[in-house]
Amino acid sequence: MEKKRIDDYEPGPVPSPRPLDRFGFVKQEVNNSSEALTKGRSANEYERDERRVRKWRKMIGVGGSDWKHYVRRKPHVVKRRISKGIPDCLRGLVWQLISGSRDLLLMNPGVYEQLVIYETSASELDIIRDISRTFPSHVFFQQRHGPGQRSLYNVLKAYSVYDRDVGYVQGMGFLAGLLLLYMSEEDAFWLLVALLKGAVHAPMEGLYLVGLPLVQQYLYQFDRLVKEYLPKLGEHFSQEMINPSMYASQWFITVFSYSFPFHLALRIWDVFLYEGVKIVFKVGLALLKYCHDDLVKLPFEKLIHALRNFPEDAMDPDTLLPMAYSIKVTKRLEELKLEYEKKNGKLFSSAEAGRK
Repeated sequence: MEKKRIDDYEPGPVPSPRPLDRFGFVKQEVNNSSEALTKGRSANEYERDERRVRKWRKMIGVGGSDWKHYVRRKPHVVKRRISKGIPDCLRGLVWQLISGSRDLLLMNPGVYEQLVIYETSASELDIIRDISRTFPSHVFFQQRHGPGQRSLYNVLKAYSVYDRDVGYVQGMGFLAGLLLLYMSEEDAFWLLVALLKGAVHAPMEGLYLVGLPLVQQYLYQFDRLVKEYLPKLGEHFSQEMINPSMYASQWFITVFSYSFPFHLALRIWDVFLYEGVKIVFKVGLALLKYCHDDLVKLPFEKLIHALRNFPEDAMDPDTLLPMAYSIKVTKRLEELKLEYEKKNGKLFSSAEAGRK
């Protein structure tokens, strides 16, 4: 039987129009606090936002022409501005600049088109099966086999051909889907390559390789950090037999793009693309710290539920992110990485041998 491709499917009916939030997601039941914030914005706040955009445009230059020069001259200014959030209208371009994906695109003309049009992937049916689960409440991805789902399919299929060791794993859809909301297919593909192959920071492909080796390492590091930074909570987790694989795996696999409020995920991604995965650890610790006094009182079942359903006030970027930024983990993460590799040396060498 001939294998079906995405192009063989007719687009489904266009979903009925429903009220959308400012990011394009179907609005849930009225959220009074965020709605009030949006409606209550003053002229001063709009003017402040305009000033921010002008500063960013000056920093970037036309099409990103001044970016590298500015980063070399004023790295602390760049870091501070990114920590406050990249203006949404410039986010796609800035993400490409800080991730190194723009350089990859320019060095590989025509490669994406080749992968999409002329190559075949063993993962095509898996991708088709999963794409409707990626941001299903966003207007761009809602139409079955519509433009958004086709773009998502193309990016994931192209990556599965580009890197056959990784191929396709379900969590990758949320990374690609998030990127497609801010850039073209080809740009999203090269940013995915930059992340997984390590154009700027350490490669992340181990999140998706067989056995999820990098997920295991990150969970080991996070478990130790919880015990060290939040000892009372760490002890309570041990007593209740809670470990990070029960609640934190998706944080790392999708970089908070799955099930976290979108406005918070965007702010985390701004920092993640600039500074690397340490922000995931810092945000995770900040969430636990914010909810610490409630979590230490809960028995196993309620604890699991709470760790998968944080309260709305904990998800406010202006509260959570400053708390995360204040947590210093860089040196300890490196020490724990070496410790983990030493303990699991045989596992690593056999995995490498299997790939050769």
